[in-house]
Amino acid sequence: MPAWPELGTRVSVRYRRPAGSVPPFTDAVGHLLAVEPTIRVQTKSGAVVEFAADDVVALRTLTDRPVRTAEIRNLERVAAAGWPADEQEWLDGWLLRAGRSDAALSVNSAVPLDVSANARAVPAIADWYRQRGRQPRIAVPDRLLPIPPTQVSEHVEQVLVCELTDRDATRPDSGDPDGCVVSDAPDGTRWAGFATPPSSPELLSWAASCGATRGYVTVGEDRPAAIESARALGFRLHHRRRYLALPDSSN
Repeated sequence: MPAWPELGTRVSVRYRRPAGSVPPFTDAVGHLLAVEPTIRVQTKSGAVVEFAADDVVALRTLTDRPVRTAEIRNLERVAAAGWPADEQEWLDGWLLRAGRSDAALSVNSAVPLDVSANARAVPAIADWYRQRGRQPRIAVPDRLLPIPPTQVSEHVEQVLVCELTDRDATRPDSGDPDGCVVSDAPDGTRWAGFATPPSSPELLSWAASCGATRGYVTVGEDRPAAIESARALGFRLHHRRRYLALPDSSN
């Protein structure tokens, strides 16, 4: 019996086909969804391959398929739309957001969502926040904007994703849950966003019943237990988001 990696890991599994099959073995390549009572692997097409653990003859752990910059931008747009701030304004490709002072950093920071966004807008961004009596801050998802190597991040979050196409799409009897929003990305993908890692697979089923095919949750890297909780439900790292406090040049 192989030592299985954590759920959500991309794997290649060779397993035995039913007696008399030609060829006698085949491979399943994709993300590991479950190891009991049966092995379940979701391929890149979204199909789920299921087979018995006793039929496994070889296992390889693979690196994840590289996430394209456009995919990061699409998901960041979904997250911004799903969890809007009280006040928002576009500036040179940046979405500037201001919420309550005690709200999450994601609604009190500017994020470069358009391909036209660049660092030249940072002084104007800082002025926008200072006019509102707020700490100027930017949120920089991986690869959307270069960060100087000397710049220290104020906070780092992991944006974790999972596939929902294999979930039981039966809407739970408990009604619509709090802390979950469903919205569409520019590329047509319907995402379910969770404010915190789902407490049970039933919440993922609810999202699937709403037509969502993928789910996401954002967790600070200072919360390793929450990250492990999400990974146990099949979430995996998509990208990171770094928050940078801008210097207050008014002093």
